[in-house]
Amino acid sequence: MASIKDVARHANVSISTVSHVVNRTRFVSDKARQDVEAAIRALGYVPSAVARSLKSNTTRTLGMLIPNCSNPYFAEIVRSVEDHCFASGYTLILCNTDDEPLRQSVYLKVLAEKRVDGLIIISTGEDSDLQDLLQGLTTPTVLLDREVTHVHCDLVETANVQGGQMATEHLVALGHRRIACIGGPAELSPSAQRIQGWRNALAAAALDANDLLWHSDFSSQGGFTAMQAILQSPQQPTAVFVCNDLMGIGALSAAHEAGLRIPQDLSIIGFDDIELARFTSPPLTTIVQPKQRIGRLAVDMLLERIQGGRTDTRQVLLQPELIVRASTASPTTP
Repeated sequence: MASIKDVARHANVSISTVSHVVNRTRFVSDKARQDVEAAIRALGYVPSAVARSLKSNTTRTLGMLIPNCSNPYFAEIVRSVEDHCFASGYTLILCNTDDEPLRQSVYLKVLAEKRVDGLIIISTGEDSDLQDLLQGLTTPTVLLDREVTHVHCDLVETANVQGGQMATEHLVALGHRRIACIGGPAELSPSAQRIQGWRNALAAAALDANDLLWHSDFSSQGGFTAMQAILQSPQQPTAVFVCNDLMGIGALSAAHEAGLRIPQDLSIIGFDDIELARFTSPPLTTIVQPKQRIGRLAVDMLLERIQGGRTDTRQVLLQPELIVRASTASPTTP
């Protein structure tokens, strides 16, 4: 592999001239610049990113940790983050923790060692070491979707309580009186908040929440299994609020397998509005999370710190929206 010395020798200029051409740090005559650029092309020279980062104290790289790369919700946020990074002149290193605390800790340390300019983190469910790791980092950090207790850094999330309440109020307005909920893991703040919204809406309508809550793991298989359990319960609901669309898709499948018609026999509403929700049978009514805006905000907040030196902590709470499709309707039985 060609070195900067090889380029200087080929172009018949000094090493410092090559460095100034590559890094654009000082005026270089047109002839010298053309000779250096021709030498770079001829030799296939690639500047050392490590060396350049040591000199400039920046890598133009951001790191991102997500808990599950197979979940379309996270994939759609990553797409938004990557697009905005690229448009802003940054590259993105993506790490999938698979909701494992050990992986999360290892990846955080690796990204810090690679001197990334900023971090975007969607945390795993349970990691007692994450608080200490984040508090010990000097790298600008933005948390997405999931809060981390006692950690004071930038945060972007959707108003989950309001979203859960909005979903349940939609079902109440249709005339449903026995409304079940399939929540995610109890320890995850988005799940707990959406369940609280469901409880709030039921309480406001003077409806009972007892024996109507099931927990699962935010996966389609988890939604399928939870719906099977619901359909075997003594008093079946006429509607189900599912705390993410992926579980909602599994719940739809279980209902179809049981011979139920959606929404005539059972209404189902999800949360997230992943792209697949429009293509289920029937299309899934859901609560919209503004995923494109979440990704853009995360990058913008990091760049504010990296480029502008902002030191105050920002927490942005985005508003959800209800999108009504064909999976919800008024109950046809009492």
